[in-house]
Amino acid sequence: MIRPAERKDVLRIWSLIGELADYERLAEFVTGNAEALERHIFDDRYCTVFVCEVEGEVVGYTLSFPIYSTFRTLPCVWLEDIYVTPSFRGRGFGKALLTNLIEYCRAHGFGRLDWSVLSWNEPSIQFYQSMGAEVMPDWRICRIAF
Repeated sequence: MIRPAERKDVLRIWSLIGELADYERLAEFVTGNAEALERHIFDDRYCTVFVCEVEGEVVGYTLSFPIYSTFRTLPCVWLEDIYVTPSFRGRGFGKALLTNLIEYCRAHGFGRLDWSVLSWNEPSIQFYQSMGAEVMPDWRICRIAF
């Protein structure tokens, strides 16, 4: 079942973020904490989180936040994370999470859903393309971290 995250899910979501960082070989860059995550989701409302729950266990999530397209003059959404724990992959949960977020974007009048994927992550690239995503070959993410 896909549903909006609740405060009781924060520790599990934080655990899944750690799994994602390990999978992406980026664990050394995780410097946050569950308390800040909870505050940013539920108090400040900086981001929107949906979880995939199977038999009472949160096994995946999406975390997204609003952005804006000047070319389309429409609000859009950036998908920061989509993740399903490995033992639950291949059962349609990733597709359900992404479909849920697409429907959320359409229902709220967002003009576009964007995200990045690591160039070596061929399984994810194939999955995103199977969902109708265009992998933008000419774009690279730039970042200034503070």
